[in-house]
Order: sequence, then C-alpha cells, then structure tokens
Amino acid sequence: MKKKTITPTKAGQKPITFKEGGLHASTHTPAGQKIPASKIAAASAGKYGPKAKKQAAFYKNVLKKT
Repeated sequence: MKKKTITPTKAGQKPITFKEGGLHASTHTPAGQKIPASKIAAASAGKYGPKAKKQAAFYKNVLKKT
C-alpha cells in the first residue's frame, strides 16, 4: 500500500499521513471498488476489529470532508 499525505488547510494543523486503501483491505473490498455503506457501518461498529474501526472514523471525519 502507498502512503498518502493530506496537507493542512488551516494554520496550526499538522499534515496527516496514512496508508491508502487500508479500509479496503480491512473490509475485504477489492481495490477500485466503492466500499458499501453496510461495510462502513460494520467497521464503525467494530465488527472488523479495532483498526478498521479507527479507519472508518478517519474516513467519515477526514476523507469525506475533503
């Protein structure tokens, strides 16, 4: 997986670095396909483990806003 960095938009923010495709790997969704809402909800509930739960929160709070 490739690491990606999001540059800060406001003063005082630090850049965020993460592995691209991490949530796809955790939810067993093939790369290039959209992750179904049901799998994102299951990951948020912790059904795919604690790492996927954090990845789903990151997706909802950071990636969907950009």
